[in-house]
Amino acid sequence: MSSDARINNEPGFILHTYPFKETSVVAEAFTRSHGRVALIARGARRPASMLRGLMQPFTPLLLSWFGKSELKTLHAAEWQGGLLAPQGRALMCGFYLNELLLRLLARGDAHERLYDRYVDTLGQLAGECGTADYERATYFEQILRRFEKNLLAEIGYGATFDLEAESRAPIDPAARYVFQPERGALRSLAGINTGEQPGCPVSGQTLIDLAADRFEHPATLLEAKALMRTLINHTLGAKPLYTRQLLRELTDLTP
Repeated sequence: MSSDARINNEPGFILHTYPFKETSVVAEAFTRSHGRVALIARGARRPASMLRGLMQPFTPLLLSWFGKSELKTLHAAEWQGGLLAPQGRALMCGFYLNELLLRLLARGDAHERLYDRYVDTLGQLAGECGTADYERATYFEQILRRFEKNLLAEIGYGATFDLEAESRAPIDPAARYVFQPERGALRSLAGINTGEQPGCPVSGQTLIDLAADRFEHPATLLEAKALMRTLINHTLGAKPLYTRQLLRELTDLTP
């Protein structure tokens, strides 16, 4: 398919928009078959524009565009329906997911499994869960940890959690480890200066739980948060995530 082919009715979500010229916006979209795409929505800032109300995050859309350059022209968008938008704390979690996708996905690379997981994750964020603050926070953190883990695996930065880095022996649930992004799980050396063994301290049981997608134990959830933050920061580089800082300031939930 040529780069200037017209794409019609592609399922997608708007991740972020910013103004373009006087009345238009550039919409960064995540689509199922074409990955992350930058689209000019001409006239979308005009009050009477049919696109104005559609260029919003967490709205399932059918997007149509054309263009030869990396910046495509959006010529139609239609609300697809079938998904409730997250609210409150779940909304902030959704913005965190969007920022991860913006920062970690290259334009034009299709990630259909990740797209399906994104849709499923938005549905979980918007769905019913425990009403107590602790139960709600725990529920959201489990969702975020699973998405982070699968996102890194999808883009080629997946980590091996169930085997020791050097010996490739199975992780000992009773042992302590230091997880290094470039190497994996190394046995923690008791009494060593931490500067000589850099990485994220983690228990063997947490690593086993991570490998199995189990986040029921509070200790696992706490250590998994620190470990996934270490891996994501290593992948992103020096620039911090804005939504992570905002969540830290506004709520007790910090991805």
